[in-house]
Amino acid sequence: MKPMLPTYYPEAPDSNDWRYEVKYDGFRAILTIDSDSISMKSRNEKELSPLFPEVIAFIKEKGLEAYLPLQLDGELVWLTNQAKADFVQIQWRGRLRNQSLITENAYHSPCRFIAFDLLRIRGKDVSGQSMKDRRDLMVKMGEKTGLPMPPDPRSKALVQIIESFDCLDMALNKVTLLDGEGVVAKEKRGTWQEGKRTTAWIKVKNWKTLSCFITALHKENGYVSLGVFKEGTVTKVGSVKNGLSAQNKKILYDLIKQNASGENAQFFFIHPSICIEVQYLHVYEENELREPQFSQWLLQMAPTDCTWEKFIMSQYTFPETVQITSRDKPLWITAGKSLIKVEYLHYLREVSAFFLPFLKNKLLTTIRYPHGTMDQDRFFQKNKPDYAPDFIKTFKEEDIEYILCNDVETLLWFGNQLALEFHAPFQQAGKTKPDEIVLDLDPPSIEYFSLAIKAAQEIKKVMDSLKIHAFVKTSGNKGLQIHIPLPVDQFTYQDTRIFTDFLGHYLTSSHPNDFTMERLKVNRHNRLYLDFIQHSEGKTIIVPYSPRGNDFAGVATPLFWEEVNEDLQLKDFTIDTVPNRIKRNGCAFMQYRHVNNGPAFHDVLSFLKQNKKLH
Repeated sequence: MKPMLPTYYPEAPDSNDWRYEVKYDGFRAILTIDSDSISMKSRNEKELSPLFPEVIAFIKEKGLEAYLPLQLDGELVWLTNQAKADFVQIQWRGRLRNQSLITENAYHSPCRFIAFDLLRIRGKDVSGQSMKDRRDLMVKMGEKTGLPMPPDPRSKALVQIIESFDCLDMALNKVTLLDGEGVVAKEKRGTWQEGKRTTAWIKVKNWKTLSCFITALHKENGYVSLGVFKEGTVTKVGSVKNGLSAQNKKILYDLIKQNASGENAQFFFIHPSICIEVQYLHVYEENELREPQFSQWLLQMAPTDCTWEKFIMSQYTFPETVQITSRDKPLWITAGKSLIKVEYLHYLREVSAFFLPFLKNKLLTTIRYPHGTMDQDRFFQKNKPDYAPDFIKTFKEEDIEYILCNDVETLLWFGNQLALEFHAPFQQAGKTKPDEIVLDLDPPSIEYFSLAIKAAQEIKKVMDSLKIHAFVKTSGNKGLQIHIPLPVDQFTYQDTRIFTDFLGHYLTSSHPNDFTMERLKVNRHNRLYLDFIQHSEGKTIIVPYSPRGNDFAGVATPLFWEEVNEDLQLKDFTIDTVPNRIKRNGCAFMQYRHVNNGPAFHDVLSFLKQNKKLH
């Protein structure tokens, strides 16, 4: 079956006759589920099921028997957030042929099928019904079977339902906010037409715009190479062919050939002189552009104005609702590279789906660096400033109006205010009981990081013996931290203190030369400090995925336990590396709120209390 295809328009129709959906960048697929088989066919009718076994396994476990035979049209994606899919990651997964690699990635970093249309349900062909009726049927099925809507990269569900908007501006704003590919407008009355490219579906792209100059013309395929100046040197930034009319193409080719500075078997070369504007979706590695197309001539622009700095800036667009100032302000200089504000904001956006759950409804203390990390000038902020925008939500406690960071807009606002560190208490706003224990393993310096590894390994042994699920992350600075999730409103800080005291005394008595609970640094003698006192009411800890204001742009990064060994290096986990780490390895804290430590912790606590009475 060949899929129905949308038609590209520069702008989407805006009327009550249309609905609007996020366009995800992935593999188009038709999913067919029968009682005895599951098929997932690409637009070229290739079977994708063996390459993405996680989706098939989920369907088999889901229990959709009441709706079979069932057929869905959708997109197979690696989901970054609610409105963005990573095409490089899904493409990489699609190229894997080694079965063990496929299985490993399916487990740690699964892909998802985002359903956006219903073609057959309970064996009935509904493709001839209106788009609105097909969608209503699909949404009802999703609600009854627990398929998430909107799509969620943290959900265990690997089949999800696309969100649909009545308002074009709402769809466009969400796509721009989350750096998605674009929007598809769908006519409410339209039917599903197999194999046709139709104007009942209209796609618009979330273009980024680059000013550049031409450096060469490929003699055979007609692509022109693009460049910008980086520190005075011409640097290639991809190539383009699409978007040029036949007339513009002839003008451009003639100009290059007539003014060529040289040629070889493949190319005519030209010195920087012809400036053009190019639209593109994203930048691949090695500065290759995703879906570049010619936009317009820049006849008034000098080639020297086409710079690497502007190319970097062009990659990061934000909606008007999020005011961004001083976009090119340097925040970190690490390994000779400057990280500027828009790159930091993009980091926050890229990890937002995994970062926000640990910020939600927490009374945050942030550390702001008004001049970047190169300057020691910094200050702590708890109270909402008077100039905060109207969309900021707060919670008042003890005369402090704390900001609640529950959405991407607020997260980006924090980033624009140069809040580079996010510290949170151990309970939610309005609660008095902790919903987690965090054990801070603080070596005397990064040179003694091996002590943190040893302490974490020893704690893991204890937790395993007690049947308590524990998670580990880097602090982003020089140590490690162990997180133990607890049921909400079940245990007090007095309860958790009994547990942390027991654990601390056990570790220091077992390894007196390595670990200490001594608060005075002068008395620690290069031993690792078990900072378990930090876990108490009124204290805070760095949040998973928060950056740090240090010299290597470190990130407090969730780890898999098998990574906690002598090969672990803190400086491997930075703003530059963590987003790709999530794509390749998944989030090590994905199951954090799905484990139930309540019964096991209750048993341990009862034993410790009883033992205390006996002594």
